[in-house]
Amino acid sequence: MASRRIVVLISGNGTNLQALIDAIASSKIPNAKIIHVISNRKDAYGLQRAEKAGISTSYHNLQKYKKQYPDQSVENIRAIYDRDLAEMVLKNTPDLVVCAGFMHILADTFLQPLYEVGVPIINLHPALPGQFNGVDAIARAHQAFQRHEITKTGIMIHYVISEVDMGTPILVKEIELKLGESLEDLEQRIHMVEWQTIVEGTNMALTRSS
Repeated sequence: MASRRIVVLISGNGTNLQALIDAIASSKIPNAKIIHVISNRKDAYGLQRAEKAGISTSYHNLQKYKKQYPDQSVENIRAIYDRDLAEMVLKNTPDLVVCAGFMHILADTFLQPLYEVGVPIINLHPALPGQFNGVDAIARAHQAFQRHEITKTGIMIHYVISEVDMGTPILVKEIELKLGESLEDLEQRIHMVEWQTIVEGTNMALTRSS
């Protein structure tokens, strides 16, 4: 049986990418291979993690498009950028795309071409479904806890749709909030759970799409 092919999109340090690399190497994600990693940030350390693991990489720069299309609206520029990103992804003929700390809202010009050929896209978001969509989810949960509005937060792996962090959840893990815990300590505690969750969620998505 051919290995299931994964493309990973990143923006930063790449710890969730590393969790996937390690899980594939140890067969926790069986019969799978990360075939390409794409970053929208040139200095993302995740690119070095991929290269050390022998995985090909690309850098896809939005700023280049802003210079290339100075008379276009930001929305149109992002649509062109995402169209080209979809082409980059599909050239690798993936079975699954994993957004692992990819700090970019994907437009329909990316989503539709992948949907048309049946390639699912999943994302890790550090919040419970519908709770803190978008950026700074951990900080917003921490603040809400200080105001006694919530007692727990969580992590979810979900399918990506045009509405930010609103796709159908694949896997949800709840995390109890602790009195006196700093934001930094909460972030570290959540990241440690993320590394396990992204592996489990990726496995589940591959199983569902096979």
